[in-house]
Amino acid sequence: MTELHITPAREADLPAAAAVLARAFRDDPVMAAILPGSRRLERLTTLFTAMLRGAAFETGSVDLARHADRDEILGVAAWEGPGAASLPWRRLPEYLAALGLPGLVRAAVLSSRLARHRPRSPHWYLAQIGVSPAARGLGVGGALLRSRLDTLDVTRATAYLESSTPDNRRLYSRLGFEEIAPIRGIRGATPTAMLRPPAPARHAVPARGV
Repeated sequence: MTELHITPAREADLPAAAAVLARAFRDDPVMAAILPGSRRLERLTTLFTAMLRGAAFETGSVDLARHADRDEILGVAAWEGPGAASLPWRRLPEYLAALGLPGLVRAAVLSSRLARHRPRSPHWYLAQIGVSPAARGLGVGGALLRSRLDTLDVTRATAYLESSTPDNRRLYSRLGFEEIAPIRGIRGATPTAMLRPPAPARHAVPARGV
């Protein structure tokens, strides 16, 4: 397995991180529902740059995976902190540039539909996670998730996400996420709401003879 280095993003990293997410989500069914048509990769990069600069970078963490000895970003996980708004409207001009007016309306409807399934209690929300196509199969996604989930376990915090594919749900299940309910009414996709309570505290095992 490739040796990976997981660190929080600096603001200067966000455009490159957004480009990784755009490539990862180019064929995602949920993104296709709000952003059909041409120039998808370019428009996704603009969209993800705005999203990363908003709720995740300001209230939570944008975690980056790199090779231990190289600067290239292999994967990105954007976590919004408790109480964050997924579409901060002060970034409306950036969303409009990425989506156009029809896409902005679709995004607002989608965000509202997804928000209905989020827990009312405080939680960290995995807004996006994506891996560069060239780095798939190297364990990048799992490493990104475990890094943040270990921190949430220490702070006794709950994590929440929506998963669009069965393969992703299997990975999330192995990491302690539980399926809550399918989210219906989204054209071309039925993501599943998943919740992960903090793992049980690990107690030290006394040495023999003590």
